[in-house]
Amino acid sequence: MALIKTSEEIDQMRPACIHAANTLVMIEEYIRPGITTNQINEIVHDYTIKHGATPAPLNYHGFPKSVCTSVNHVVCHGIPADKKIKDGDIINVDVTSIIHGWHGDTSKTFYVGTPKVRAKKVTEIARKALELGISVVKPGATLGDIGHIIQQYVEGEKCSVVREYCGHGIGRVFHEEPQVVHYGKPGAGMALKKGMVFTIEPMVNFGRAAVKVLSDDWTVVTRDKSLSAQFEHTLAVTDDGVEILTLPTI
Repeated sequence: MALIKTSEEIDQMRPACIHAANTLVMIEEYIRPGITTNQINEIVHDYTIKHGATPAPLNYHGFPKSVCTSVNHVVCHGIPADKKIKDGDIINVDVTSIIHGWHGDTSKTFYVGTPKVRAKKVTEIARKALELGISVVKPGATLGDIGHIIQQYVEGEKCSVVREYCGHGIGRVFHEEPQVVHYGKPGAGMALKKGMVFTIEPMVNFGRAAVKVLSDDWTVVTRDKSLSAQFEHTLAVTDDGVEILTLPTI
């Protein structure tokens, strides 16, 4: 069962959501050839603590860093390390902040220097896929409506949607019900109600949908080593539509 949040509880979530969104704005100037993902992690960690928030990924089920950094064919849950990113790479930075016990979760895929044709295509498809998913959110719509519009668009662009990982309910708990998959049939699944708060975060592969987890038990990559991109927002279902909670204020 999805948890329904009151307007007061959603208001209490806003600082964490805005902080996460502002973190992505802040980090963009640092996304340049030659920086390491460890350096990105350190900058995000310091910014988070400085602004009175806690980085939710750190020690979450043993995750060792404060942010996920997923480069090129890494789909999600990339662990920051000492390897430098290069001109032409794409990198998803996935930020989750906690303030007063509430979580805000958002991610963005950035271009490193000048994007290559395939990198730009898969990134812009992922960006549009999230926008389309958000566009159908309203009371009475279903989770299947969200998944269907994303899947139809992505596959129509000759890319694929990752099926093993999905959006999720969020609040005082990082991951709660419902699971928001990015494929499906219109009208299927749970009906949306005012007060539901969840993420939509489609992972789009330039090649096939198949993925695998590396030996670190976290890093997810495309099996065919094709590029993958992702965007994510935390959303609240309103009286007649949707509010994006993870919009920046800087």
